[in-house]
Amino acid sequence: MSRISLELGSGGRLMRDFIAGRIVASFGDPLLGELGDAVHLPGGIALTTDSYVVDPLFFPGGDIGRLAVNGTVNDLVVSGAEPRFLSLALILEEGLETQILDRVIRSVRAACRAAGVRVVTGDTKVVRRGQGDKIYINTAGVGRSVARPRPGKIRRGDKVILTGPLGDHSLAVMMARGDFGLRSSVRSDCAPLLFLLPLWKSGALWMRDVTRGGLATVLFELAERLPYPILIEEDRIPLSRPVRAASELLGIDPLYMACEGKAVVIAPAAKAAAFLRRVRAHPLGRQAAIIGAVQDGIGRPGELLLRTAAGGLRLLEPLTSELLPRIC
Repeated sequence: MSRISLELGSGGRLMRDFIAGRIVASFGDPLLGELGDAVHLPGGIALTTDSYVVDPLFFPGGDIGRLAVNGTVNDLVVSGAEPRFLSLALILEEGLETQILDRVIRSVRAACRAAGVRVVTGDTKVVRRGQGDKIYINTAGVGRSVARPRPGKIRRGDKVILTGPLGDHSLAVMMARGDFGLRSSVRSDCAPLLFLLPLWKSGALWMRDVTRGGLATVLFELAERLPYPILIEEDRIPLSRPVRAASELLGIDPLYMACEGKAVVIAPAAKAAAFLRRVRAHPLGRQAAIIGAVQDGIGRPGELLLRTAAGGLRLLEPLTSELLPRIC
């Protein structure tokens, strides 16, 4: 590849291969090579960083400020850390209306209060008109390590729990753009996943928030690290009515649509039912479901399989192109 492509930002295979081959390989640091949502550092500290470039800046259920806070908080939570502090770096385009900036800052403040985190450092830069797109945000998050993902402990029979319906964030952003002339009441699911933290102390083996690349990409990246296949059941995957309708109308696979307030959890087989009850007890997890399991009799090691509603098997692979530009 001689030039950067927009598809590198999809969260799929192209992006991961690019990062691993061109960036991580340049440093050779084992901590960087883990490619997790956050890194656990000596002293019980976890660190993550992310940049946010959503278009439009405001959409039903959220905006770029709320997205930046919750996205960073969730990366810490699913990595086994209690979020504590954030940095906030703003790249502003010349000509941006100050009322828009004020609205974003208010949203950042409200989201921080809701998540119990503090913005303690930051930076601001301004670029010439046409060299940016209104606002870009970078946040770094620092948290206290409470556990670490243990994919090496995953065994046959362990269950896959999805904490709620897929795709609401992608659809909300799509509708806000008006690209397809459609209307929908759907709202982004942008929210902090702090209620999942206790699952780590109860024996959770692995978690990821379902963002760019969608559920299929997230689970594929886990499956390829395991000596077992993973099988998920199509008819067990919760979808809202708007997402189901839009997927059928536009031909978009909800397995590759992004969320900003959902996670997938691998629970030990013996604890899965109890985990599901705990997740469903929280308002953000009421539609949670066990959608599959680590297999021993179907598929080959490293495969991610979907049993379709018709009863067939489909081999799932990671997203390979840009499904919806600038969603987070």
